[in-house]
Amino acid sequence: MTILSLTNAVHLNESSVITKFLFIFSGYLPEQVLKVLEADVKVYHSSFSDDDGITKACGCPLLPLKTHIKGPAPASDSGTGTASDTVNDVLPFLRDHAELLTNVDAITDKADIVDEAITFFRANVFFKNFHVKSLADKLLIYLTSYINIALKRLESCRTLAVGTKAIINLGLENVPVPGEPGFPFPGLFTLPESEEEAELLRNYLKQIREETSGRLLNCAYRANGTPNKWWLAFAKRKFMNLVIL
Repeated sequence: MTILSLTNAVHLNESSVITKFLFIFSGYLPEQVLKVLEADVKVYHSSFSDDDGITKACGCPLLPLKTHIKGPAPASDSGTGTASDTVNDVLPFLRDHAELLTNVDAITDKADIVDEAITFFRANVFFKNFHVKSLADKLLIYLTSYINIALKRLESCRTLAVGTKAIINLGLENVPVPGEPGFPFPGLFTLPESEEEAELLRNYLKQIREETSGRLLNCAYRANGTPNKWWLAFAKRKFMNLVIL
């Protein structure tokens, strides 16, 4: 029944059905099957629109965050950000499969960009290209890449305690900005016009990476501290063909 439904979905180009299937089974499908399905998966874009009132550094919007971590990000509140149509489309599936996906709270009207990145990671990670529709999409791309890196670090960590240590070590690494060696997407953001702008972006990226890491641990490990295979299986994926070390 599953294979028949999936075949029909491919023929009808029902990308939401294909995306849900990939959420669950991507870690177990042959590479040839994945390549066929990936062509029909729907890219999820950020619901945050370009806002002149949002501070920007190197063309990156410093969007509000739900966090207690110190940094330049404005504090998010209930009025910041609304769930996009794509979020609402997948909401019933998320509620029915809470075991597989992140917390349902992440897809309410209180969602921030970190919630979006985590919620849609397992669909967006399949893409080799990502059409940017807004400045927030650029930040979404950066976070998707970071989640990919973090999962790769967690892949061999068999307990939450070991995974937490690995994530802390990742957080201690240097955070490059555009124009510096190691920045993953040349051209994604503009080069800093001053040292102040470079440090503003660096501090924001460090803050948002740390916040993302904390929330990702809650997805990658179960309440008893054991790995969640439905997440760690995605450590094998390569977002936009980036080589992860």
